[in-house]
Amino acid sequence: MFDNKRKFMALISFMIITTSVLSACSSPAATPAAAPAAPAAEAATTAPTAEATTTAPTTAEAAPAAAADFSKVTSAEEAGGMDALVAAAQAEKELNVITLPRDWCNYGEMMDNFSAKYGIKVNSLNPDGGSADEIQAIKDNKDNKGPQAPDVIDVGPAYGPLAKSENLLAPYKVTTWDTIEGTNDPDGFYYVDYSGVMVFEINSDVIKELPKTYKDLLDPKYKGKVALAGDPRASNQAAQTVYAAAIANGGSLDDIQPGLDFFKELNTKGNLLPLIADSGPIAKGETPITFQWSWNAYANKDNFAGNPNIEIVYPTDVNWGGYYYQAVSAYAPHPAAARLWQEYIYSDEGQLTWVKGYCAPARLADLTERKIITDDLKAKLPDPALLTSSVVPSGDQLTAARELIKDQWDKVVGLDIKAQ
Repeated sequence: MFDNKRKFMALISFMIITTSVLSACSSPAATPAAAPAAPAAEAATTAPTAEATTTAPTTAEAAPAAAADFSKVTSAEEAGGMDALVAAAQAEKELNVITLPRDWCNYGEMMDNFSAKYGIKVNSLNPDGGSADEIQAIKDNKDNKGPQAPDVIDVGPAYGPLAKSENLLAPYKVTTWDTIEGTNDPDGFYYVDYSGVMVFEINSDVIKELPKTYKDLLDPKYKGKVALAGDPRASNQAAQTVYAAAIANGGSLDDIQPGLDFFKELNTKGNLLPLIADSGPIAKGETPITFQWSWNAYANKDNFAGNPNIEIVYPTDVNWGGYYYQAVSAYAPHPAAARLWQEYIYSDEGQLTWVKGYCAPARLADLTERKIITDDLKAKLPDPALLTSSVVPSGDQLTAARELIKDQWDKVVGLDIKAQ
């Protein structure tokens, strides 16, 4: 746990690097940028002609590009370079992503920019699902190359190792691999994409006395007012809320039973709602107190623009930190587009798009050192003191917690959390 905590703190250490130290550092080599997309007409001419199929390649680059099986490619270099990867992805024409709400980490802009840059249609599957749904979608569509088979996934930390253990992921290291901080799989099966902390998102048009701690939520004045942002049996965000509640109620990273007991008491008192709190119920005041990752709360506050008013509270009894993993499906129907998507989101442009959505991306230390990120964008991230002091479980602890919550939620809490 302590080793994992150090790795997480390294992810956000840029926030406490002073300007004077930065200026004294030697400048690193420039991060390789994704090659610009070939025009549609030009991309269409990249397929070999009948004559070319009987002629040996004339350049060293042409051979791997023509022969590459992109479902097995583990780097852009192995594919024949970024030009070859872009051309192959454009030939596939589409990319299937899954469980990416447009306002989650600014994924809407990310998808739009990727599509415009490369001329590739992005199909967004099940945007309101959870990490478990992403894994299940790969399993259910192993032999299906249609629109319901995800090419890439963005999942909670417990689900990266799980998916790898079930042979559902393909290794791929982006060109910026060496600047990705965090608990990454060394072979590139999964790697950290962004992080933040857990907060209370409160519709202050409904709630006038704001809770400051998890224990405050047990007060009778919050009857029928508290909601989770997902089903704890399937959603990483909701499951980690239960985990955080355990710490706030005397548990530990290896003892989350107090978290389940806390939600049982919330339910018994009538404070816990059976409704998943997404932007609709929050806006209508139906779920006025919601447990959220910081990036989701701030995105909602921006989107609502005062209708309703949103207050964001950092609970004082536990400061819980979290991150997510990115990975390529081993059964991706668009394997080249899947890898190009990874290259794009881990490019400077993609990383800054996440920051605009209040997410601290895994390459943020590198962006800061090279002075790529502006002070205005840095201001969108949580206070560095909160990030460095947050409680972050290890992957093994998260896996154990996920299994316990999935097994015990119905028995202990007994409330089915569903969308409207």
